[in-house]
Amino acid sequence: MTAPIPHLPSASLAPLGTGGLAAEITAQLSTQLRRVRLHGFRAPETPAPTLVAVAHGSRDPRALPTVRALLERVRALRPGLDVRLGHIELNRPLLADTLDGLHGAAVLVPLLFGRGHHVTHDLPAALEAAPQLTGRVAAPLGPHPLLAEALHGRLLAAGFPEAPCPRTAVVLAAAGSRAPRSAQDTERTAHLLSARLGGTPVLPAYASAAAPTVADAVRSLTARGHDRIAVAGCFTAPGRFATQCAAAAPGPAAEPLGDHPALARLVLHRYDQALLAPTGSGPEARRAATVAV
Repeated sequence: MTAPIPHLPSASLAPLGTGGLAAEITAQLSTQLRRVRLHGFRAPETPAPTLVAVAHGSRDPRALPTVRALLERVRALRPGLDVRLGHIELNRPLLADTLDGLHGAAVLVPLLFGRGHHVTHDLPAALEAAPQLTGRVAAPLGPHPLLAEALHGRLLAAGFPEAPCPRTAVVLAAAGSRAPRSAQDTERTAHLLSARLGGTPVLPAYASAAAPTVADAVRSLTARGHDRIAVAGCFTAPGRFATQCAAAAPGPAAEPLGDHPALARLVLHRYDQALLAPTGSGPEARRAATVAV
């Protein structure tokens, strides 16, 4: 018996845009596939792999509560899914400790925004050090239209005009990485945010390890005739880089993305993408299981 096509109410999809619609369809299909009956019999349901959200970690005391709030929103969107938290450094639980306490299958979803060293090396290595797990690493949160939606929401909350004029512009601030693919991801996110803002110029900038800095990006936009410049940050939670970038803003500075609803949907979208991606077995396959953006 064929599983019914999932019902997707048009009213609930209207505000999502193209990226949100794709994420919603992926989630709905993933749920339906788990319910398919074959020849009149339902196969025993196995628990869904644990979603391990991987945050960087920060000494800022606001960081951990912010990340926890995001994961509470993720749990509310997918009741019954086991959602855990692990940090690369500075905060507990550390990722290694979280993985040590798990058995079976897990998907690591980086709360990071580009294909830097943490995503391409540290997370696969953490899985290799947990042989009791069958796991894979999802794609980072950027670039994606849902990320642009969350950035747009935070900009509006900071006072950025809903109808920008030709003199407005945005600096998209990211942590920065020496990995060229990470900069490419930030540039693509800047293009998506610019489109979401109706063509308002968005220039990427970095807190470390890459150029330009936020201050340099502001000067570049000012030289082009933009004197109403805001800063949007690709940061999940408050921390040193987020604070540093906001301080360089000549106008509105958006808050970290935190528990924005679009970001929570994006976390689940990356989880579902990882589950649907083909993979093999062994250490090399675990590396290859990292989902391409």
